[in-house]
Amino acid sequence: MNLTCPHRRLLRRAAVLTATAAVVLAGCGSVDGLGAGEPAPSVSVQPRPEPLWPAWSSTSSKAPGADAATRQPPPEPLEGLPKLGKGGLGKEDFRDVLRADPRMKPLADRGEIDRPGRAGLRPPLLADLTGDGRPELLVAADTESGRSVLTVYRERDGRVFPVLFTSGKRMSIERLGPDLLVRSPCADGGDQAVRFHWDGVRMSTVSDIKNYKKTPDTGGSPSPRPTTEPSGGADGHR
Repeated sequence: MNLTCPHRRLLRRAAVLTATAAVVLAGCGSVDGLGAGEPAPSVSVQPRPEPLWPAWSSTSSKAPGADAATRQPPPEPLEGLPKLGKGGLGKEDFRDVLRADPRMKPLADRGEIDRPGRAGLRPPLLADLTGDGRPELLVAADTESGRSVLTVYRERDGRVFPVLFTSGKRMSIERLGPDLLVRSPCADGGDQAVRFHWDGVRMSTVSDIKNYKKTPDTGGSPSPRPTTEPSGGADGHR
């Protein structure tokens, strides 16, 4: 078909307009890129684990890992403790708190220890895990069998609530931002890491990762890879 010069000019203009519109639409539809003159977003620095009891962080053992969490009713305040004053848990004798907790009472009068391999209570720690500006009390105990127990207590309106109870073999405990990371060796030489986060009621399990020991493979298939197993609930006590 023969086109006159005016028709050719109109077709060329239409093509240019179509290409320009495509570029404009592509720019508006982009949700991942930056527009002209927009500053790059700041990079969020992820928290790194900070050992709370460093002496226990590099231990190893061929023993079962930390207990996974199971669902529990909301925590009840400990009975037998007077109402706390303005100093909160920071001014309270941690042994009095343990004596008021039926699960920790048998360990309340153990001596303090400063390294793994002995039975006793690790030095108590205070850390704000709930973000309310008031520190929680963390107490860990090691037993003769090699089993460790970790408890976390929170003060509210002068009452003391146990918000975490978990146990495992030779546990090391780290703080990961506002969360707690509890590591324990597994029987096969691997390790388990359970992460606890304040959910408004208690320190609940948000991840339970087991890293299995890599074994020589004679069949050509890949060695086992780290796997994540969903947790079962909000309290670390079975």
